[in-house]
Amino acid sequence: MRRILIALAATTMIAGAASAQTAVTTTQEVFVKAQPTDVLSNNLIGLNVTNEANDTIGEIKDLILSNGDLTGYIVSVGGFLGLGERYVIVRPSAVKVTYDENGKKWHAVMNASKDQLKAAPEFKYEGRWKR
Repeated sequence: MRRILIALAATTMIAGAASAQTAVTTTQEVFVKAQPTDVLSNNLIGLNVTNEANDTIGEIKDLILSNGDLTGYIVSVGGFLGLGERYVIVRPSAVKVTYDENGKKWHAVMNASKDQLKAAPEFKYEGRWKR
Protein backbone atom coordinates (compact mmCIF):
# COMPACT_ATOMS: atom_id res chain seq x y z
CA MET A 1 0.00 0.00 0.00
CA ARG A 2 2.85 2.33 0.90
CA ARG A 3 4.45 1.78 -2.54
CA ILE A 4 1.16 2.65 -4.27
CA LEU A 5 0.86 5.91 -2.33
CA ILE A 6 4.47 6.87 -3.11
CA ALA A 7 3.97 6.04 -6.80
CA LEU A 8 0.73 8.05 -6.88
CA ALA A 9 2.40 11.06 -5.21
CA ALA A 10 5.34 10.92 -7.64
CA THR A 11 3.01 10.68 -10.63
CA THR A 12 0.99 13.66 -9.38
CA MET A 13 4.15 15.77 -8.94
CA ILE A 14 5.43 14.89 -12.42
CA ALA A 15 2.05 15.63 -14.02
CA GLY A 16 1.83 18.91 -12.09
CA ALA A 17 5.30 19.96 -13.27
CA ALA A 18 4.45 19.07 -16.88
CA SER A 19 1.21 21.02 -16.61
CA ALA A 20 3.04 24.08 -15.25
CA GLN A 21 5.54 23.96 -18.13
CA THR A 22 2.71 23.77 -20.66
CA ALA A 23 0.96 26.75 -19.07
CA VAL A 24 4.15 28.84 -19.23
CA THR A 25 4.76 27.94 -22.87
CA THR A 26 1.16 28.71 -23.82
CA THR A 27 1.21 32.04 -21.99
CA GLN A 28 4.43 33.09 -23.73
CA GLU A 29 2.92 32.31 -27.14
CA VAL A 30 -0.10 34.54 -26.49
CA PHE A 31 1.84 37.80 -26.32
CA VAL A 32 3.73 39.45 -29.16
CA LYS A 33 5.87 42.55 -29.52
CA ALA A 34 5.04 45.28 -32.02
CA GLN A 35 7.74 45.68 -34.62
CA PRO A 36 8.85 49.03 -36.09
CA THR A 37 7.41 47.97 -39.46
CA ASP A 38 3.95 47.13 -38.02
CA VAL A 39 0.91 49.33 -38.69
CA LEU A 40 -1.92 49.92 -36.21
CA SER A 41 -5.52 49.83 -37.44
CA ASN A 42 -6.12 53.39 -36.24
CA ASN A 43 -3.31 54.52 -38.57
CA LEU A 44 -5.22 53.00 -41.50
CA ILE A 45 -8.86 53.81 -40.81
CA GLY A 46 -9.59 57.26 -42.20
CA LEU A 47 -6.43 57.27 -44.32
CA ASN A 48 -6.88 58.72 -47.80
CA VAL A 49 -5.88 56.44 -50.65
CA THR A 50 -4.15 58.16 -53.54
CA ASN A 51 -3.03 56.91 -56.92
CA GLU A 52 0.45 57.31 -58.35
CA ALA A 53 -0.54 60.75 -59.75
CA ASN A 54 -1.28 61.77 -56.12
CA ASP A 55 -5.03 62.07 -56.81
CA THR A 56 -7.21 61.06 -53.87
CA ILE A 57 -9.28 58.09 -55.03
CA GLY A 58 -10.83 56.89 -51.77
CA GLU A 59 -10.54 56.49 -48.03
CA ILE A 60 -9.93 53.39 -45.92
CA LYS A 61 -13.04 52.98 -43.78
CA ASP A 62 -12.60 49.53 -42.31
CA LEU A 63 -10.50 46.37 -42.27
CA ILE A 64 -11.54 42.80 -42.99
CA LEU A 65 -9.95 40.04 -40.94
CA SER A 66 -10.35 36.39 -41.86
CA ASN A 67 -9.04 33.78 -39.43
CA GLY A 68 -6.86 36.45 -37.84
CA ASP A 69 -5.28 37.64 -41.10
CA LEU A 70 -5.89 40.98 -42.83
CA THR A 71 -7.69 40.09 -46.07
CA GLY A 72 -9.14 43.40 -47.23
CA TYR A 73 -9.53 47.13 -46.85
CA ILE A 74 -13.02 48.58 -47.18
CA VAL A 75 -12.52 51.76 -49.18
CA SER A 76 -15.14 54.46 -49.64
CA VAL A 77 -15.40 55.88 -53.13
CA GLY A 78 -17.20 58.94 -54.41
CA GLY A 79 -19.78 60.93 -52.59
CA PHE A 80 -19.54 64.23 -50.81
CA LEU A 81 -19.75 64.67 -47.04
CA GLY A 82 -20.83 61.04 -46.68
CA LEU A 83 -23.65 61.29 -49.24
CA GLY A 84 -23.55 59.05 -52.28
CA GLU A 85 -20.42 57.22 -51.26
CA ARG A 86 -20.11 53.51 -51.91
CA TYR A 87 -17.76 50.93 -50.51
CA VAL A 88 -15.49 48.44 -52.23
CA ILE A 89 -13.13 45.82 -50.84
CA VAL A 90 -9.51 46.05 -51.91
CA ARG A 91 -6.82 43.44 -51.36
CA PRO A 92 -4.14 44.65 -48.93
CA SER A 93 -1.46 43.74 -51.46
CA ALA A 94 -2.98 46.28 -53.90
CA VAL A 95 -2.36 49.16 -51.48
CA LYS A 96 1.13 50.26 -50.53
CA VAL A 97 1.07 51.72 -47.01
CA THR A 98 4.13 53.70 -45.96
CA TYR A 99 5.15 56.05 -43.18
CA ASP A 100 7.05 59.27 -43.88
CA GLU A 101 9.43 59.75 -40.92
CA ASN A 102 10.17 63.37 -41.84
CA GLY A 103 6.54 64.40 -42.30
CA LYS A 104 5.29 62.07 -39.52
CA LYS A 105 2.45 60.98 -41.80
CA TRP A 106 1.02 57.72 -43.17
CA HIS A 107 0.37 57.29 -46.91
CA ALA A 108 -1.67 54.74 -48.86
CA VAL A 109 -1.05 54.49 -52.59
CA MET A 110 -2.88 52.27 -55.05
CA ASN A 111 -2.39 51.76 -58.77
CA ALA A 112 -6.01 52.53 -59.73
CA SER A 113 -8.25 55.37 -60.80
CA LYS A 114 -11.33 56.64 -59.05
CA ASP A 115 -13.39 55.29 -61.97
CA GLN A 116 -11.90 51.80 -61.51
CA LEU A 117 -12.87 51.85 -57.85
CA LYS A 118 -16.36 53.10 -58.68
CA ALA A 119 -16.76 50.19 -61.14
CA ALA A 120 -15.61 47.57 -58.59
CA PRO A 121 -18.18 45.30 -56.89
CA GLU A 122 -19.92 47.16 -54.09
CA PHE A 123 -19.71 46.15 -50.44
CA LYS A 124 -22.70 46.99 -48.27
CA TYR A 125 -22.80 47.30 -44.51
CA GLU A 126 -25.80 45.04 -43.96
CA GLY A 127 -26.68 41.77 -42.30
CA ARG A 128 -23.83 40.57 -40.12
CA TRP A 129 -21.75 43.56 -41.19
CA LYS A 130 -24.33 46.19 -40.33
CA ARG A 131 -22.84 49.14 -38.50
